[in-house]
Amino acid sequence: MKKFIPTIIAVSAVAVAARAETLVIKGSDTLGAKLVPQLSEEFKAQHPDTTFNIAAEGSTTGIAAIIDGTAQIGMASRPTKPEEVAAAKAKGVTFKETTVAYDGIAVIVNSANPVKSLTKKQVEQIFTGDVADWSAVGGTAGKISTYTRNTSSGTYSEFKELAMKKRDYAPTSQKLAGNEQIASEVAKNPNGVGYVGLAYTKASGIKVVPIDGAMPSKESVLGKAYPYARPTFYYTNGEPTGLAKQFVDFTVSNAGQKIVEQVGFVPIK
Repeated sequence: MKKFIPTIIAVSAVAVAARAETLVIKGSDTLGAKLVPQLSEEFKAQHPDTTFNIAAEGSTTGIAAIIDGTAQIGMASRPTKPEEVAAAKAKGVTFKETTVAYDGIAVIVNSANPVKSLTKKQVEQIFTGDVADWSAVGGTAGKISTYTRNTSSGTYSEFKELAMKKRDYAPTSQKLAGNEQIASEVAKNPNGVGYVGLAYTKASGIKVVPIDGAMPSKESVLGKAYPYARPTFYYTNGEPTGLAKQFVDFTVSNAGQKIVEQVGFVPIK
């Protein structure tokens, strides 16, 4: 009888392992630092055998992970690029895009900065380096310190598209990994300026600057009154299946979209 006990334990361990499923999600820091972890916690409450592996290292990494098959869901705060679609096609991958939330890219300055508003033209001049001193845009004299996301970030690309007429960032701009890092650096630097998603605008030590009189909000993003509004996405290889489909469906459901709004994004419904 004793000879069979290890066998029973082994079979039991295999059965437990078979029940547990891991969902690998990679990509956007905008989605992956706050929103997707909160969605995953609520999803796990309903599906306790599910585990998540979430890596928020920029939209480019999420799209690449779908192409190379290392993630079931890629998070992105920008659309795919033609070269990414071509690379996917070469590997037999077809992107399925699902809009999961809307967002506004807020321009932030240190809370002690006297600047009360900026125009779209001034924002372009600041981030391209055409304007290098706050006195040129109504502030106190001082060299502007510009903080941006790194090149793998979808927000980095989208801000160039929406705010900079696709021009390059100023050579002196400092590239940071995430929204929280930008907010932290701007809060520490009286001459700092940067941009973050809506979910990151409540950080202490910063303030959001209106652009041409418009503040980023649910109403201005949906009504397109705010100039730096954009959708955010999940990407999958074709129609999602299994656990990935369940999580995508949960995200766009009423329960998921309630979390979207609670975190600070604008729901799609």
